[in-house]
Amino acid sequence: MSLLGADPGPTNRILFVHAHPDDESIGTGATMAKYAAAGAQVTLVTCTLGEEGEVIPAELRYLAADKDDRLGGYRIHELAAACAALGVRDHRSLGAPGRWRDSGMLGAPTNEDPRSFWRADLDEAAEALVEVVREIRPQVIVTYDDNGLYGHPDHIQAHRVTWRAFEMAADPAVGAGEPWAVAKLYATAVPLSVVRRVVEIPDGPFDRVEDLGYGVPDEHVTTVIDAGDHLDAKLAALRAHRTQVTVDGQFFALSNNVGQQALGAEYYTLLVGERGPAAADGRETDLFAGIGL
Repeated sequence: MSLLGADPGPTNRILFVHAHPDDESIGTGATMAKYAAAGAQVTLVTCTLGEEGEVIPAELRYLAADKDDRLGGYRIHELAAACAALGVRDHRSLGAPGRWRDSGMLGAPTNEDPRSFWRADLDEAAEALVEVVREIRPQVIVTYDDNGLYGHPDHIQAHRVTWRAFEMAADPAVGAGEPWAVAKLYATAVPLSVVRRVVEIPDGPFDRVEDLGYGVPDEHVTTVIDAGDHLDAKLAALRAHRTQVTVDGQFFALSNNVGQQALGAEYYTLLVGERGPAAADGRETDLFAGIGL
């Protein structure tokens, strides 16, 4: 019997909570592929269908801003292909597909749409996530930090919902199902030293690290997952998100056409839980580090 509760088995179980289709591949794709290949149960929950995404291929631009939100339906299939490339067999939409809508960028009129994830009732959304947590019983959950990595409303809301669900899942007074205490909660992170490499590319598009709009001080990064062996899977997953991402070799670009290098090393900050054994640089090398299974 695990100290975490009624453990269904010794398998490592990890839950990733992302805001839109493609976020999972960009920020955590190599990590997901690595754990899936190692036999862990990897579950992905996506909070919206990404209905406000900017469509890159000219022949698919008819999907954008369609009153019937056909882009969201199309992106469901892209996400399924990306998950297959990563070896992830368990993907769910929070609540149900389309339950909450993509809010668009901060300050956009779509933030005010009552269907938007940004306006979701926190407890209602968290209860939907608690159902997943109590079903799969992950030892580890991964989402964003309180700034949503770079300030996107849906990323910020995903952080809030995940944090609330983390608390609620262990509370026997909340909802049906057996309570489950998650051992570790992580936020995705990109160290400023890594961001700086982009700025320092000759003839690159940015003058300062701040121009990129994301990155955390290196000392805030507690964990690095070396998943270089799974970079090809991450690139295949990125290619699956054809409406949103262009891939060229080991580089990719979103609709702004600014090239970024796809990383085989992915970084995290431990928000809750005991830090496990670390490497020489002081960082964990395993999101399950220190958890007795």
